Amino acid sequence: MKGGCCMARMYRVLGFWCLVIGLMAFAGHMYEFSLLFFAQAVAFVFLGYLNFSEKTYITMFWGYMVISFVGFTYWSVFEMSIPF
Repeated sequence: MKGGCCMARMYRVLGFWCLVIGLMAFAGHMYEFSLLFFAQAVAFVFLGYLNFSEKTYITMFWGYMVISFVGFTYWSVFEMSIPF
C-alpha cells in the first residue's frame, strides 16, 4: 500500500455518497440542491484519483469543511427569511 491510498479511497466514497444524495434530491425536484451535490461528487472523485498524501487530503477536507460551514452560516443568517 502506498501512502495516502486509504484517504484517496475515502474521497471516492465521499463522492459516491454525494452522488446518492444528489440523485435523491433530483428525484425530489430540488434541482439546485442536486446540482450542488453532483458538483461535490465530481470534485471528490477527481481528488480521490490524484493520490495525494494523507496530510494533503486531511488539509483539503479541513478547508472544505470551513468553506461549507461559513457558507451555511451566511445563508442561514443573511439569505433565509425569518420564519416569524
